[in-house]
Amino acid sequence: MTQLSDGADTLTVRIDDRVLTAVPDYVLGVLAVSAVEVAPAPPTVSALLTAAEDTLHAAGLDRAGVAELPGIAAWREAYRTVGVNPNRFPCAAESIARRVAKGDRLPRINALVDLCNAVSLDAALPVASCAVDGITYLVVRPADGTETFLPLGAPDAPERPEPGEVVYADADGRAHSRRWNWRQGHLVRTDAGRHRLLLTVESAHPGGRAEVVDALARLAAALNDLSDGTRQEAVLDGATTSAVLRTAGPVGSDSGSRS
Repeated sequence: MTQLSDGADTLTVRIDDRVLTAVPDYVLGVLAVSAVEVAPAPPTVSALLTAAEDTLHAAGLDRAGVAELPGIAAWREAYRTVGVNPNRFPCAAESIARRVAKGDRLPRINALVDLCNAVSLDAALPVASCAVDGITYLVVRPADGTETFLPLGAPDAPERPEPGEVVYADADGRAHSRRWNWRQGHLVRTDAGRHRLLLTVESAHPGGRAEVVDALARLAAALNDLSDGTRQEAVLDGATTSAVLRTAGPVGSDSGSRS
């Protein structure tokens, strides 16, 4: 199945000032890809994920040790700052790291999801792939409580984010995440087929920008073998709060504008 549709040549991504007031060190790295045929992971991506799992296994961390990793510890504090209990709702990076630290392997989903999981485990930062077919605007902002969120795998059971809860929201009143990056929505899932994608890397600790940039570079390098579409990057923070990215066009198109 494909979600790819016409009518969305650019995607504006923005961080609301209220989020940056609450968590001044928040950094959002984005990598827009105009066309990706999402398929099972090739050996190169599978090897990256296995190596990341093996490294975490070798570290011998328990649940408390995972929570103390600098990137994850900062996210736990960021969640507390915005009124979320990180023990009940761990950020995306902590969720998968906890699972692997127990000695488990992550389920293999497809090339893009597996790649994001590999980079997330290595960086101890939330890394996600979002299908943005038909979406022209996304903002990280506090919810007002009127947004509609369709849970992953359960689109017939819509939810309303709590007022003040940080979400990724579009221009049509839809929330595509719950509790910042704790859970991704069904509409932006990366499943098999040809998609326009937005890959995200997020940090919440001082100096995290360099780690976000490094993670974006790893994603971009792997995409050389996975995508024939245009790729554009931006890093958003308190100094640069928005970017306009092309989500259609041939490889080699000019980079998007930022403000």
